[in-house]
Amino acid sequence: MTNAYSDDGDPLVPIVCAECGTRSRVALSELADSVARHNDQLHDGEEVARVDPDVADRIADLIAEELGLLEGS
Repeated sequence: MTNAYSDDGDPLVPIVCAECGTRSRVALSELADSVARHNDQLHDGEEVARVDPDVADRIADLIAEELGLLEGS
């Protein structure tokens, strides 16, 4: 099983880049900078690398549930 936390205890978030064919895990505290740096350096700033879509969808569902946005559906 892959470790879900960095050495500092920060949650690791899976990121994917379909154009490069890469997958990696980045500490949550470094996520935005890491993805932006990858896209700037390798894709002329185009937003190609991103949080794994399955993870992003699950996070969105959890937030919507927490906010009560899914009640009555």
